[in-house]
Amino acid sequence: MHIPKQPFDPMLIGKNISKSYGNVQVLQNLDITINKNEIAAIVGKSGSGKSTLLHILGTLDAPDKGTISISNTDITTLDDKEIARFRNERIGFIFQFHHLLGEFTALENVCLPAYIAGKEKEETEKRAREILEYLGLGERIHHKPNELSGGEQQRVAIARSLINKPDIVFADEPTGNLDDHTSEDLFELLLKLRKDYNQTFVLVTHSKEIAKRCDRTLVLSNKKLSA
Repeated sequence: MHIPKQPFDPMLIGKNISKSYGNVQVLQNLDITINKNEIAAIVGKSGSGKSTLLHILGTLDAPDKGTISISNTDITTLDDKEIARFRNERIGFIFQFHHLLGEFTALENVCLPAYIAGKEKEETEKRAREILEYLGLGERIHHKPNELSGGEQQRVAIARSLINKPDIVFADEPTGNLDDHTSEDLFELLLKLRKDYNQTFVLVTHSKEIAKRCDRTLVLSNKKLSA
């Protein structure tokens, strides 16, 4: 197992994060630190708030209180427009259900976040091709999602998460719809991406096998995290 070279070099720091929905308190004064070049797993029982926490850390939702800093930027001080730009340019997402657009090819799906960021088309397509080839999809770049296997679709989603060279990638149950063999292959890819792209990953997972292979496992229980 590769150990991060700088274990005390934070990429993300969250302090006193709280979140409620109506009368239901989901997170309460929760603290979290994710280090650069780390693969960290967040685990917990169903309904414990894992996805809520991931969405808050990834700026898809806002905490009721608390602060979150990514790459020394306090994202809780940004307005909606600034948050949207930060999310697009500095954060990558991998979801359980891929969220690929069916009418677009693998290449076009990967390019979308870069186009939204206003990046040049030729440069964007070149990087997208390079990532897809790196992920073993060089022969599939012009295929649409319904022409790809589940594992291939998830690799396209991984490529899409990396197109803007994000500081951190959040993955919500990335192996949830994959068989054991494909799940293992996907995690091996994350390890390779961490090494070759110097990438930081935070995974929400129900898989004990995947969690054990991460650098750290954080357990969400009773609205707070413990190592």
